[in-house]
Amino acid sequence: MHYNGCCMLTEEYCCLQSKTMCSFIRFENLHELKRICHWGPIIALSVITICSSMAIIDSVLWYWPLDSPGGSINFILLINWTVLILYNYFNAMFVGPGYVPIGWKPDNPQDTMYLQDCRICQGYKAPRSHHCRKCNRCVMKMDHHCPWINNCCGNLNHGYFTLFLLLAPLGCIHAAVILIMTMYTQLYNRISFGWSSVKIDMSLPRRDTQYIVPFGIYGFAASLFALGLAIGTTIAVGMLFFIQMKVILRNKTTIEVWIEEKAKDRIQYYQTGEEFIFPYDLGSKWKNFRQVFTWSGLPETDGIFWPVREGSHQYSLTIEQLKQKADKRVRSVQYRVIEDYSGACCPITKGYKAFFCTPYTEEPRMQLRKGELILVTRGLPHWMYGNKNLKTKNAHVGEHERGWFPRRCVEKCLYDTATEKPTEEEKKIL
Repeated sequence: MHYNGCCMLTEEYCCLQSKTMCSFIRFENLHELKRICHWGPIIALSVITICSSMAIIDSVLWYWPLDSPGGSINFILLINWTVLILYNYFNAMFVGPGYVPIGWKPDNPQDTMYLQDCRICQGYKAPRSHHCRKCNRCVMKMDHHCPWINNCCGNLNHGYFTLFLLLAPLGCIHAAVILIMTMYTQLYNRISFGWSSVKIDMSLPRRDTQYIVPFGIYGFAASLFALGLAIGTTIAVGMLFFIQMKVILRNKTTIEVWIEEKAKDRIQYYQTGEEFIFPYDLGSKWKNFRQVFTWSGLPETDGIFWPVREGSHQYSLTIEQLKQKADKRVRSVQYRVIEDYSGACCPITKGYKAFFCTPYTEEPRMQLRKGELILVTRGLPHWMYGNKNLKTKNAHVGEHERGWFPRRCVEKCLYDTATEKPTEEEKKIL
């Protein structure tokens, strides 16, 4: 009897556990589906829909699929472009970059001295990982947060994202050719030239062929609009593709390119005589290429441990990041707040220059209260970026708030009493 009761309790517990797991999976799926409900994916999917649908409709006007083998091949290629573009786009969005586990620590406790800690994720940042404010997680091999997929580009989806950047211009070029040829063939017999004018009569039908879908003024306007989108997408996305391939062939990310530039600046500023060698460039473009692109679509590494070049080790880059972090504290300048600031993106009350020259970045704005002390690390002619210590009840010790604010809201302190000193771990590195 007792045995049967235990079995019943176990079965009930398993059922409850499975229901809880299914609910969690449904919640995660709903959370992922919400990524589409953002201005970036809405615009991107709208451009894909307009360009592909107009190219397909115009290909019917130009080449009816069953009329000739060339028309059939053209129509099939258009469908394939659309499918491949959407496949890589949605994989880049929903596969995600891969996140460092919450509370992650290295196996060897002594290695923590080479790593930066993340108070939000309650652990350490793995090599090549960075904390994303939008995703609110530490992202493996973070390249950037892309608003067009409403997700980060990182370790797991870097290949899908780059393939999307390649396929989108190729598909748009094909679509642009079809749109141009459609407008040319449809307008050829409708244009009449005078001594001082050119007349287009869209009411005249094509004389040689009767098409199933008529091509009138609305078709011409829609084709012209889609052509503009296709050409603009080809230029903009094509440039992003070349930028991505440039860093991939060196096995870097855009963030790591910036870290390398700051390393050279730090060495030159202090005249230390040291040489910073990027540890993850394997010396071969093909080997670097294979770190991102594989037949399975997923990278070979786990996002925590990385193959490094000879003479380097896993923490060569993180050590340099700690040096730059300590250097930023030393070289930061202290300012005092003289005007309150609400944190508005484009504040009207702070002058027209601050209003029109607001930083075009997704980095946050920081509220200011008169009398606060701010450590400024960088600036623009009318805006500055810095951080301040949080003094709220829920804030952790040493927690900072970072962001942009108008330059006119602060003034430079005559003496510097609040510049933070490097931590004990950073002193060991230095």
